[in-house]
Amino acid sequence: MSVHTSKVPVPRPLLAAPGRSTVRAGTALALLAGCNAMVLLDESMVQIALPGMSQGLGLTPVGLGWVVNAYLLTFGGLLLLGGRMGDLLGRRRVFLAGVALFTVAAALRGAATTGEFLIAVRAVQGIGSALAAPSALALVLSMFGDEGARKKAIALYMAVGAASTAGGLLLAGTFSSLGSWQWMLLLNVPLGLLILLLAPLVIEETAPSRGRFDLAGALVSTLGAVALVFGLTRAAEHPWTDPTVAGPLVAGAALLLLFWRIERKARQPIVVLRLFADRNRTWAFAATFAVQGSLIGTGFFLVQFLQQFAGYSPLLSAAALTPVAAAMMSMSAAAVWLERRLGPRTLLLAGSLLLIASNVWLSRLTPDFGYAAEVLPALLLFGTGMAWCVVPSVILATSGLHEDEAGAASSVHNTLQTLGASLGLALLVTVGTQAGQDAQQSLPAGTSPEEALGQVFVHSMSASFLAGAAFAAAAFVIALFVRPSGAAAHA
Repeated sequence: MSVHTSKVPVPRPLLAAPGRSTVRAGTALALLAGCNAMVLLDESMVQIALPGMSQGLGLTPVGLGWVVNAYLLTFGGLLLLGGRMGDLLGRRRVFLAGVALFTVAAALRGAATTGEFLIAVRAVQGIGSALAAPSALALVLSMFGDEGARKKAIALYMAVGAASTAGGLLLAGTFSSLGSWQWMLLLNVPLGLLILLLAPLVIEETAPSRGRFDLAGALVSTLGAVALVFGLTRAAEHPWTDPTVAGPLVAGAALLLLFWRIERKARQPIVVLRLFADRNRTWAFAATFAVQGSLIGTGFFLVQFLQQFAGYSPLLSAAALTPVAAAMMSMSAAAVWLERRLGPRTLLLAGSLLLIASNVWLSRLTPDFGYAAEVLPALLLFGTGMAWCVVPSVILATSGLHEDEAGAASSVHNTLQTLGASLGLALLVTVGTQAGQDAQQSLPAGTSPEEALGQVFVHSMSASFLAGAAFAAAAFVIALFVRPSGAAAHA
């Protein structure tokens, strides 16, 4: 039950004032969705580029994990501060600053000649996303005062992202096949420049709130997440009792507990704790975290498997993954319709089951697999499950908000989404590396190096997908605690 007993004020629609044309409003929504598309396009490009990065820069699986996690950690760790900055300084201003930083970092990334430089630039890029993403979603929420229109806007926002994922995969695969992975990483720079050019013309600035920044909370939460990911990553190559593993894990947990204490005492915390007074919103946040752990492994492991061991070109491997985006894009709209009739709880339960099934299915892949019979069905289930989990989670997390809570709620949602992916990837890489080490020790004598490498990777990937299924199972259990909203109320 929500802590608010009075009627929730309807946010002032930023683009529905007299004189604002439908075209202008649609353009504004398209640009905000374009920011989400740019971020997801970037993720697609990095996925396709991972094998090239491994060969060109000499990165190990753990190093590739840091290429992904350097971005996710700064993105997720600073999202709360980014959302607060939008509230205090104006959401459009912070949104544009984030897009600019993201675009510059993306351009620099294409010049990377060492793994260290690439990882560093990815971290800077994450800072840009942390500024842009929460303000983008908060602006979308503020543009639509009607609950039904807001749900449709959220679905469109996600559908554009899904379409960009599919298009990004194909563009990335094409450029990587024709040129190099460095050139491919420059593809989203024009999109960033277009947003910077047009957004000031069609998006109104929000009124800045009066307050202060919770720098202590932002710093402690980010350090806590970094420590946890570092400890989990070290566990891939060292025992859990090793001081370099146990120490960071304990420190990370302690820092997150300290963060919670800081937020309880802060006058203006970056996490508005009253958001967690709503039971369904709290469970939605938890489900968001768990779902991301089940999603992150597909692009990371499957692309490497297809390119390095199945003989797929970058373009063919990209095409092989597009059913995920296609299913999510088509099922995001269907999810809004289903949510109205079944309620978010039922939809979240169904989506979690599909993610469990798809992860278990992919864990059974072997080097002599058949794509149409073994990979395609799993990817379609995966994309559908993704849509059926993400849409109800976002709706639950953003329903019943006061106007001044939109930025805080979107920041918490995006933070848990990103940190769930970061911690999930660290754990999946660790589980996979340890499984690969066990498989290597049990190889029969006389196994050729190439065959051994393939068998070790398959064992590693299989264990990682089973770990992803465990994350999805956790999301299913969490969904059981969501209070049914009543399907009739949504009809």
